[in-house]
Amino acid sequence: QVQLVESGGGLVQAGGSLRLSCAASGRTFSSYNMGWFRQAPGKEREFVSTINQNGGRTVYADSVKGRFTISRDNAKNMVYLQMNSLKLEDTAVYYCGASRIYISRRWLDYDDWGQGTQVTVSS
Repeated sequence: QVQLVESGGGLVQAGGSLRLSCAASGRTFSSYNMGWFRQAPGKEREFVSTINQNGGRTVYADSVKGRFTISRDNAKNMVYLQMNSLKLEDTAVYYCGASRIYISRRWLDYDDWGQGTQVTVSS
C-alpha cells in the first residue's frame, strides 16, 4: 500500500499552466505504475495519463495529448503532471493513483488514491 498526497492545483486562466505534484510514502513506490485521473462535477472519473515504474513509458488521454506531460522521480517518491494550454474543460478535481497493473487507463485498476486537488480554469 502507498499513501498519496496531491498538491499544486488552483485557479488559472485559459491558456495558462499548472504543475501538479503527487507525493508518495512507502519504500515500494518504484514498483507502482502511477496515474492521473480527473473528475468534474456530475461526471465519472476519467483517465488523464499514466506512467510505468521507471518512467520510460507514458500514455495520455486524447483530450490532453500534446498539452500535458507526466513524469516521476523515484528517488523523491514523486509524480508530476505538467499542464499547459489549459482549457475550460480541464476544470476538475485531479487525483493521483497507484497501480500494480501495467499502464492502465481504468481507474478500477488503481488500488491507492490521494485526496485530490482542484483545478479550475477560467475564461
